[in-house]
Amino acid sequence: MAADAPLAGVKVLDLSRVLAGPWATQLLADLGADVIKIERPVTGDDTRSWGPPYLQAEGAGAESAYFLSANRGKRSVCIDLTQTAGADLIRRLAQQSDVLIENFKVGGLERYGLDYASLARLNPRLIYCSITGFGQDGPYADRMGYDFVIQGLGGLMSVTGEPGGQPLKAGVALADIMTGLYASNAIMAALMARESTNLGQHIDMALLDVQVAVMANQALNYLAGGVSPRPLGNAHPNIVPYQSFHTADDDITIAAGNDGQFRALCHAIGRRDLTEDARFATNSGRVAHRADLTGVLQETLSLRGAEDVLVALARAGVPSGRINTMAQVFEDPQVLHRNLAIRSPHATLGDAPGVDCPIRMSSSPIGAVLGPPILGEHTRAVLTERLGLTEAAIDALFADKVVD
Repeated sequence: MAADAPLAGVKVLDLSRVLAGPWATQLLADLGADVIKIERPVTGDDTRSWGPPYLQAEGAGAESAYFLSANRGKRSVCIDLTQTAGADLIRRLAQQSDVLIENFKVGGLERYGLDYASLARLNPRLIYCSITGFGQDGPYADRMGYDFVIQGLGGLMSVTGEPGGQPLKAGVALADIMTGLYASNAIMAALMARESTNLGQHIDMALLDVQVAVMANQALNYLAGGVSPRPLGNAHPNIVPYQSFHTADDDITIAAGNDGQFRALCHAIGRRDLTEDARFATNSGRVAHRADLTGVLQETLSLRGAEDVLVALARAGVPSGRINTMAQVFEDPQVLHRNLAIRSPHATLGDAPGVDCPIRMSSSPIGAVLGPPILGEHTRAVLTERLGLTEAAIDALFADKVVD
């Protein structure tokens, strides 16, 4: 990574696996941090086996698409932390690290002397981020937390799906992803705080906390109104019209976010009469008369093709678009222009597909130099570079299966 990357020089020790933790550390790597991913020998991160699909080059091991999606820019070191010698290696690495991130069960690392209290005594400047399902305390603290369960408990599934239909989870693990983003923000804030205190701190991230927090307007709709929101399909609880509609040949989205955009919509589709209806003059009125308005709009739009409607709406300045498959996403001219599909160097595949970091900064370079690592790819290099171990000492650790 370039020396002028935003987090250049920050050393991160990543003991997490699956998605929330790895998503956080992938972002830190994109921003220039040196991330060492600690994996258990033989199997490594659970997601290495989460497939198909897998990618494989001739004569090389298979890599799961899931693992590749969240582990760009890291160096993989295999250490068996259940062995005394393995835990000691991690302690030594932690002593020279700025950040450690882990997602073990509450108290799970204490038995190995790798909990925050133990490591803070060795490195008071260490920022230690724990990610769990429910946090470090409370009646659920000992439970395992999985994204699907958290989406249900945290309210997301109660507002997702068609009216009257079964509750649905989001199509990606949003509780994990959002927790990873909150965790990376918290870590960067702790790095800034350390500049004035010269001390690290413990960050307690819980998937359930994050899921409740990101319910945003839906949470406040309940807290302000006292009524639990219900699923509205693709419609918006607070804005009308803001949903998907059927045209003669395809589904599209329309997001008329204010009264001016609503009037422009009506003019663009030849329904100026709707702007003269007192029921629809304001957003509050349109929300109150949602079914009446959307019924008329649907009837009108179903008579025209999607492209015809979208061109008219674009000219009128009304936010709208197609509902793309992933194949169509990566063929979209704006996505192509922004170069979001990337290839990263990979030890066995030659290069690996990925989606670029979406952050664009005017002066600081963004983007990991390293591709996703193969299991244990950097064990020798890191133990030599960071801990100064000799080849003979590393050979002994391999022989004792402390490292792999």
